[in-house]
Amino acid sequence: MIYDMRIYTCRPGTVPAQLALYKEHGYATQTKHLGQPVLYGVTETGPINTYVHVWAYESAADREQRRAAMTADPAWTAFLTKSREAGNLIAQENRLLTGVSFG
Repeated sequence: MIYDMRIYTCRPGTVPAQLALYKEHGYATQTKHLGQPVLYGVTETGPINTYVHVWAYESAADREQRRAAMTADPAWTAFLTKSREAGNLIAQENRLLTGVSFG
């Protein structure tokens, strides 16, 4: 199992607007291809104006296949366009993680 953790930083005060945009235009398409996220949350401490989501995949190949299908979906492309036009996001960080034997 691998986990894809994505950390997004928004312009100050725009996290609620970005999450509302995602909920309305991106969530259904993303979960259609990737399944339900392990976690979708906003930060309470540390760097502010950020939110995090984590997705689980059986393998790197599974991740690649599911993300390629999502990327090819016109509904996902439309969401990305709306997100870019909104201008809320200023940074993104992705981390691929593997679990440890005792966790």
